[in-house]
Amino acid sequence: MSKEFEMTNIGLMAYYLGVEVKQLEDEIFITQEGYAKEILKKFKMEDCKAINTPVECGIKLSKNDGGEKVDPTLFKSLVGSLRYLTCTRPNILYATGLAAKRILRYLKGTLDYGLFYSNTDDYKLVGHSDSDWAGDNDDQKSTSGFVFFMRDTVFTWMSKKQSIVMLSTCEAEYVAATFSV
Repeated sequence: MSKEFEMTNIGLMAYYLGVEVKQLEDEIFITQEGYAKEILKKFKMEDCKAINTPVECGIKLSKNDGGEKVDPTLFKSLVGSLRYLTCTRPNILYATGLAAKRILRYLKGTLDYGLFYSNTDDYKLVGHSDSDWAGDNDDQKSTSGFVFFMRDTVFTWMSKKQSIVMLSTCEAEYVAATFSV
């Protein structure tokens, strides 16, 4: 490429758009630890008590649960910040849509999490999908998700509310296994 285009070698990438890249000979680790710290500071949660999970197990939220009203602009900013963080933290993708403030407490205890890539000759592709049949209390729609690994490395993931109501758990799981972006 350098024969066709004027180029400058500035070395290995270490930081790009909030993503920190740590490169070794046969390994790469990407994280957004600094960005996560900025989010905690922005939303005044840097001194919060850390927790072990991004969302409570079995929680079912509803639009009409009588909870306190929040500033919609601030909430949208928080969710947008957390969505960008899912570039290196697929473990918070589903929870981001449910419990944004709880995720901040989870981030507090997992700042150094990220994605680890290593050199390998084992190219085994593994995929997982799941669905929570009728998981939304308001409209009974399911949320589906998938994650794909090459060896032990995550390379793509998605979580999305299904557009139609499923009539059974079997149907919801089938849609989860076949749904596209």
